[in-house]
Parts: sequence; C-alpha cells; structure tokens
Amino acid sequence: MKFQVTIAGQRRSIELQRAGEGWECRVDGEPRGVDVVEAAPGVFSLLLDGQSFAVHLARAGESYRVHTRGADVVAVVENPRRWGGRSGGGLALAGRQEVTAPMPGKVVRVLVGEQEEVKAGQGLVVVEAMKMQNEIPSPKAGVVETVLVREGDRVEHGQALLVVA
Repeated sequence: MKFQVTIAGQRRSIELQRAGEGWECRVDGEPRGVDVVEAAPGVFSLLLDGQSFAVHLARAGESYRVHTRGADVVAVVENPRRWGGRSGGGLALAGRQEVTAPMPGKVVRVLVGEQEEVKAGQGLVVVEAMKMQNEIPSPKAGVVETVLVREGDRVEHGQALLVVA
C-alpha cells in the first residue's frame, strides 16, 4: 500500500508491504524499522528505528490529530486506493456499487445486513489490518444488496465485501 502523508506542511511518501508475520515500511523510499501495537483505542505504542513512542491519534474530519512526545500535529493522509473517492464527499455515485477491501486484513465486524438502508459515508464493515481497525464507509446512500463476508473472514486488497444499490 502506498500513501502520501502531509505533516506540518511536509509531504512524505509511505509504503507498507507485508513481510512474513509483520510489515516492511519505507518512508520516501528509505527502509524504516517499525513495529506498532494499539495499546488502547486511539493510543499506539510505536517502535521506530529502535526508539519507542506513545502516539495518540484522533480523527479530525478528513485528517488526523497526532500527539506524541509533547508534539501535537495534524496529518493528512492521501491514499490513491481510497475507495475511488467514494468516501461520501462530492457527487453521489449512481447504480450498484461494489465495496472492496482497501487493504488485506480480517473482518472484525459487519455493521449492516442485507436489505438495510444506508447513508453515504455510513460504516459498513470493520477490517483489522496492522492491529488497527478500519471502518469501511458506504460509497453512497442506498440499500445493501448483498453482504459477501462474515466476521472472522480474512480478506485481500480489492476483495468484494458487499454491494450497495
């Protein structure tokens, strides 16, 4: 997975790739040793190049507030695979929309059932990846036509999770 992250006006390229039981991380093309554990909701224990950090993370609209070691910054994450811009902003999508997994992981919760009405941006499925839980939003207002996964299922990037019509 590749991301562009802007922190305090500085843009960085982040690449994450599965490596055995863990992950490989590159920042601006340079390999970095990273290990992350979610200690509590929104609180992460981060080991970066041998240094330990307690990181507090909170969603702030389309960005994140990050607090660690006395620093409080705003981070904007641009993910080119971010559900094709289907996060609920802009024009509503027409027709059937297949909602896919943005990353490999494990389905920890299915938040909706078949034939249930949903709003654009409403959480549909929670996928855990890298010990972080990611709520996958509805790309549009509509009705859940088909749920293709169950709690506990392992999913791959791009795998269909459900269909909203």
